[in-house]
Amino acid sequence: MRYVLIGCGRISPNHIAAARENKLEIVGLCDLESRNIKDKIVKFKLNRSIHQYTDYHEMLEKEKPELVAIATESGKHAAIALDCIEAGCNLIIEKPIALSLADADLIIEKAKEKGVVVCACHQNRFNKSVQKIREAVEMNRFGRMFYGTAHIRWNRGYDYYSRAKWRGTWEQDGGALMNQCIHNIDLLRWMLGDEVEEVIGMTDKMNHDYIETEDFGIAMIKFRNGAYGIVEGTTDIYPRNLEETLYLFGEMGTVKAGGQSVNIIEEWQFADALDIPEEVKKEFSNNPPNVYGYGHTPLYKDVISSIEQGVEPYITAEAGKRALELVLAIYKSAQEGGRVKLPLGRCSTMDFKGRFC
Repeated sequence: MRYVLIGCGRISPNHIAAARENKLEIVGLCDLESRNIKDKIVKFKLNRSIHQYTDYHEMLEKEKPELVAIATESGKHAAIALDCIEAGCNLIIEKPIALSLADADLIIEKAKEKGVVVCACHQNRFNKSVQKIREAVEMNRFGRMFYGTAHIRWNRGYDYYSRAKWRGTWEQDGGALMNQCIHNIDLLRWMLGDEVEEVIGMTDKMNHDYIETEDFGIAMIKFRNGAYGIVEGTTDIYPRNLEETLYLFGEMGTVKAGGQSVNIIEEWQFADALDIPEEVKKEFSNNPPNVYGYGHTPLYKDVISSIEQGVEPYITAEAGKRALELVLAIYKSAQEGGRVKLPLGRCSTMDFKGRFC
């Protein structure tokens, strides 16, 4: 399957590694900075005949790829995705799928019209720990779900933001909740039933006076099934990333997944006693080298299978929209100072430009 990657920055090594492990034919790499492409070719010892582009339109026209991964700055995801869909390409779009609900809806609509597969890259859904927890949810082992919490306690400093001017801007990125925390926010919504009734949120910029957006956010979420969710996300933790954790509490079960990227099961208790907690913790935990985890490779495998079989991927564009919507709802509540009902209407990160000026 002919594959190209658009965007060769921070997350691109995970995409290239996943493409190689799934035996895709990498025919082109694209980035506005040629040195980023060359760095990846050297790092992965790729065939130097792989075509290099600074214009993705040219790459799409010449390479005719079957699968495209988009790993650019977030604010460009939607426009590039729509061009790829128009060219008949299947897509993997790094999170967030877009920065506005209108753009997310357009991606979903156009993909259906063209009959192409679009996957939102929320790769933590493929963590061994997360898959085991999801199995318990689908088996109704928790019984009535009471509430869940997502904690993202990370560090990002001046060096991180200064390397790419788009980071920490409303136009191209969003803040800590949209960039660093959206993976765990996605998991929380997915595990607690997906259908959100209302959100109450607060955000602030506490430690990064050189960015436009929030570096701290908290929220209370009420789900239509009666469960509640709590989000706490920040890039203010001293001196380095501390943890990303997901708790789920039900009438007959308690689970905690922690580690760098919810990759370690730290608590596993169920009334049905179907398994031995210590064995589950051992078997369904791993320790990835960074917060990106090991999820890209199985995500790619699933997308390839979806394309070949003509079915939806495990993580759809609609799932990407739901994660985006929840972050935007927190932003909207924080700005307005009250409860926000879902589904949201038209909403974009640009609606909050100037909030912390």
